[in-house]
Amino acid sequence: MLRAVDLTKHFRVHKRPPGFAATMRSLVHRKYEVVKAVDGVSFTIERGERVGFLGPNGAGKTTTLKVLAGLLHPTSGETEVEGHVPFRRHADFLQKITLVMGQKSQLIWDLPPSETYAMNRAIFDVPAAQFRDTLDELTELLDLAPLLDKPTRQLSLGERMKCELAAALLHRPRTLFLDEPTIGLDVAMQLAIRDFVRSYNQRHEATVILTSHYMDDVVALCPRIIVIDSGKLIHDGDLRGLIKTMDPDKRVSFTLTETITDDALAKVGTLLKRDGLRITLRVPEREIPAAVGHLLGPLHVADLAIEDPPLEEILRVMFGRAKDIREAAT
Repeated sequence: MLRAVDLTKHFRVHKRPPGFAATMRSLVHRKYEVVKAVDGVSFTIERGERVGFLGPNGAGKTTTLKVLAGLLHPTSGETEVEGHVPFRRHADFLQKITLVMGQKSQLIWDLPPSETYAMNRAIFDVPAAQFRDTLDELTELLDLAPLLDKPTRQLSLGERMKCELAAALLHRPRTLFLDEPTIGLDVAMQLAIRDFVRSYNQRHEATVILTSHYMDDVVALCPRIIVIDSGKLIHDGDLRGLIKTMDPDKRVSFTLTETITDDALAKVGTLLKRDGLRITLRVPEREIPAAVGHLLGPLHVADLAIEDPPLEEILRVMFGRAKDIREAAT
């Protein structure tokens, strides 16, 4: 369904030092350097998958999405989305995809979202009956009824983001490129957007490629993740499998009913955090039954929770290892 083979995108960037003299010299003689935003990335994504596309700032995530959406021409390599070469931007290809960027808006500022939707219907030549059915479905899933006729400028950030998603999906695309769709939203709105994306994926067997710095988005939506750093792919696989490989130990959190020493806690696991009576321990998975028995028995703890390590910790370790490899190579 979606394929990238040795995908590369380089940019030629003008560089000059600060100062008036350097500015004048740059008028007649400019120095450039090549920035390797994406450097030989390969992966395949099948129909209906929900894939998290992760990496630190500047890793090349948005550049990759723009190449796959046809907004940028790759420097080299091959790409195929929905049976098309994206940068050729055939009308049939554009009917099948959408790109939602959390920091960009397509809604008309002084008009209500319903006016933008009518314009998009005309642009994509969506039949009137299909348009009404799709808009009714999106209105139900996103709870848009109170928002459709309010000027966009009067909507909150979360309300605008819901309306942006609807505008991007009116032509019923089968491939969704979502770049930070929950950026700046509160927790309740993030949950609403996640539920909507999951529901749309299941109803239409839509493929979802998601970038986000909110790891809760990724954990909730994406069984598979692709990780890039400095333009290079460093992981592609199952999210749970990655966590178990990188850090198989569990995080055990609980509240003490009375104060005990760190030495007593060390008999159960490695102390990671202590905030008053609230404790977080690191415990090997094979030792969980014994640890739980000790905590609920002699220690009489409350609010016991057992979780995988946070994805943020796993990625921080991965990026650190990738950086060490790059430095060793240079």
